[in-house]
Amino acid sequence: MTPRTEVAVAMLHQNNRWLLQLRDDVEGIIAPGCWGLFGGHLEAGESAEVGLRRELLEEINLRASHLTPWFTHHNRKRLLHVFVGPLPVAVESLNLMEGQDLTLASMGQIQRGRIYSRQLNENRALAGCLKLVVQQLRSNLPFDRHLNPIKEAGG
Repeated sequence: MTPRTEVAVAMLHQNNRWLLQLRDDVEGIIAPGCWGLFGGHLEAGESAEVGLRRELLEEINLRASHLTPWFTHHNRKRLLHVFVGPLPVAVESLNLMEGQDLTLASMGQIQRGRIYSRQLNENRALAGCLKLVVQQLRSNLPFDRHLNPIKEAGG
């Protein structure tokens, strides 16, 4: 039996919007050309948080200040760890080193299932991982009030 792959991703928020990555259009990767969350595969012996911090440095040169575990999801092939936290810098200061584009998107935009890429000048679909997060939000999975950007805006 093939061992389960472990993955950690981050829902980083700023001003009531979430940071998304448009994945490369490369054959052989998960969800090519779709919008997803920054993060990736864990290395052997790496905790989910350590692996996520490494991935954020590799993908956007970000040292995330606060990452809080939100939920995990598993199937036969993958164990997914989802973290939430604030995006502590302006999106323009991020250095995109993996993927085709990045954007800050509102929850309404994400829930519509397609997001516009300024780099490609077209709408692209959501990756399965991001769809799973939207499903969790719709199912009212407990979500700390101080981490929910929709509730932050209302005070």
